[in-house]
Amino acid sequence: MGKRFEGVVGRTFEQSQPWWPPLERAAPGAPNVLVVLLDDVGYAQFGCYGSDIATPTFDRLAAEGLRYANFHTTALCSPTRACLLTGRNHHATGMARIVEFTSGFPGYDADIPPTHGYLSQILLGAHYATYAVGKWHLTPAHEMALGGTRDHWPLRKGFERFYGFLAGETDQYHPDLIHDNHQVPPPRTPQEGYHLTEDLVDRATGYLKDLRAYDPDKPFFLWFTPGACHAPHQAPAPFIDAYRGRFDLGWDRWREAVFERQVASGLLPQGTELSERPAWVTAWASLSADERRLYARMMEVYAGFLTHTDAQVGRLLSFIEELGEADNTLVLLMSDNGASAEGGAGGMFNEQYFFNFVPESLEENLRRIDDLGTPAASNHYPWGWAWAGNTPLKRFKRDTHEGGVCDPLIVHWPARLGRPGETRHQYVHAIDVLPTVLDLLGLTAPGSIDGVEQAPFDGVSFAPTLTDGATRSAHTTQYYEMLGSRAIYHDGWKAVVYHPPAAIVYDGSDARRSFDEDIWELYHVAEDFSECHDVAAENPDKLAELQQLWWAEAERNQVLPLNNQPGRFGDRRFVRDRYVYHPDISSIPEAMAPNLRGRRHQILAALDVPATGPTDGVLVCHGGRTGGYALFVHQRRLRYVHNLVGTTLQHITAEVELPAGPVLARLVFDPTGRNAGDIGLYYDDVRVGGGPVSGLTPVTYGFEPFCVGAQPGTPICEELVGRAAPPEGMLHHVVIEVEGAAPRDLAAEARAALARQ
Repeated sequence: MGKRFEGVVGRTFEQSQPWWPPLERAAPGAPNVLVVLLDDVGYAQFGCYGSDIATPTFDRLAAEGLRYANFHTTALCSPTRACLLTGRNHHATGMARIVEFTSGFPGYDADIPPTHGYLSQILLGAHYATYAVGKWHLTPAHEMALGGTRDHWPLRKGFERFYGFLAGETDQYHPDLIHDNHQVPPPRTPQEGYHLTEDLVDRATGYLKDLRAYDPDKPFFLWFTPGACHAPHQAPAPFIDAYRGRFDLGWDRWREAVFERQVASGLLPQGTELSERPAWVTAWASLSADERRLYARMMEVYAGFLTHTDAQVGRLLSFIEELGEADNTLVLLMSDNGASAEGGAGGMFNEQYFFNFVPESLEENLRRIDDLGTPAASNHYPWGWAWAGNTPLKRFKRDTHEGGVCDPLIVHWPARLGRPGETRHQYVHAIDVLPTVLDLLGLTAPGSIDGVEQAPFDGVSFAPTLTDGATRSAHTTQYYEMLGSRAIYHDGWKAVVYHPPAAIVYDGSDARRSFDEDIWELYHVAEDFSECHDVAAENPDKLAELQQLWWAEAERNQVLPLNNQPGRFGDRRFVRDRYVYHPDISSIPEAMAPNLRGRRHQILAALDVPATGPTDGVLVCHGGRTGGYALFVHQRRLRYVHNLVGTTLQHITAEVELPAGPVLARLVFDPTGRNAGDIGLYYDDVRVGGGPVSGLTPVTYGFEPFCVGAQPGTPICEELVGRAAPPEGMLHHVVIEVEGAAPRDLAAEARAALARQ
């Protein structure tokens, strides 16, 4: 059947009446929606939540809007993002953990089903322009390779345009960027002043310019999710240096000052106490002078990073104001989990030390203290600052105590709120955001999306709280589970248990203990917001009631089976023993790359070497300046380099030059011990060099990808600075063959992946 036509078609144009179907439009006056989702920003790190870190943009939004004091997330990145965009609990969507930690169970496969449609899909159907800019981290690891399916990429989930990165973290100066459905290089270099957050704002404002050039009235939904302030903490020097000396007082005194401001501003419920410093966080006064100097500088870097992020969000909001649309733009600003303790007790100059169980040197870190925050570092602050960043709460990101799951939320909408600068204390969860947005926009959730019947939301609208600070919260029950830790909130009570993940234990707990051995705590959080008084002994019936409720919610939401070993049931469907690659394969994530660590393997590069002219270039590489390996040609010789955590480089160089014409350049690795082996270099079948290597990377090369015939990120060694692809036509293809099962340390793999989400 043809298209509907309501005009008249005569024999000639003069006898005919044209007709155009009316354009489908959003409701008149429909507001824009801007969601700003920050990463690893703790409850107390905005100025308007008690910090002395400069966040004037965020503070202004709170002063003109509403500050929520009791907003909750899942304690990790991907799960919170799934909750926000679907309105369903994270296990119910299959996103129990980060996308790299999948297992073959319904709640843990990272495969958000089409029955759980995204807010972007709903708003697209309501005739909104929909844009995603920044961190995504909702695509299963096996889909991140450019040759794979894109079922869970933004453009398949209701977003019309996307610019950002798919994984959990990226370097702020050398990001692994995706534009729509293809990879792109950063538009500038760090030497030219590039920084990712600035680039993201440029792209977001560009999208809005394009929209307004096309349609002056169409409302937009902008999902703006910078990588800030996830490690690596990197920001332009002026933002960092503005904080020089500001944190010399240390985390104990800084936390006390924050708490005083929180109480004075009315953020905290009356009677809230400051939770005690746990034993595993060292008292600032007990640190050496060198430790205090280093750790204070690491916090200066973080503060500069957050202030820089605030300034960039301010640029975005200023552009919306220039459009004359600030009053009718609903802004929701939040963080995805509590402040991150993944810097460990002493912080890190290079995250790869921590991931690979290489002890950091205080002396080395002090020597490079001025590099913190620059392109030369990949740093993270000590967990003492994360503890302080969650003031007055307990524990950190990944934990189901309030320090992991209670986060800032600011709602700003001048055209509708009318009660600026107030604080709301109602319990709110990330799953409530989608129903609330639909409620405020006057939209009804569709029964189906793209022909798929939709599951009901788990969240409830908190729209009534926007205008009535006294109304009761509609969200009365919420379960939590993250890496074995569990909790249940119900009507002002919370039962919670810390179960150490196998990856990272910081309080002396035994990660091997059974779940039945866990000791549950009980808090009346309606009166004890910071979980200072465990009343389990006095209220055994209430504790038993909540434990039973937790099991019921766990079964309903696909939480079972419990497991605190994230890598134990990983997806092995895409692992193989032979890989064939052609040149210009420039971004394969570690989860999909050949795992060569500790295994006998060979890399064969089919070359056609020119008789004269340049021959230098990367054949295969994985990683970057913070750690990795490369097989490359330098000065007409085949070379191999291994970089352990950015400090220890081992080179193996062929003793003769490559012959002109066709040649099969080979590397053969034979393991000889733990993280050690013998390298042989060959031209066809003739050995031309080799030698032993030891101290090889045991766990991960970090977030920089595996590449063939290219080096899009940072150089693995000095010889590769400014070099990438070999001359065109020289590299035909690469074959990688591996033998034997890869030795796996599941706890180590988990430790690395957790800190990159």
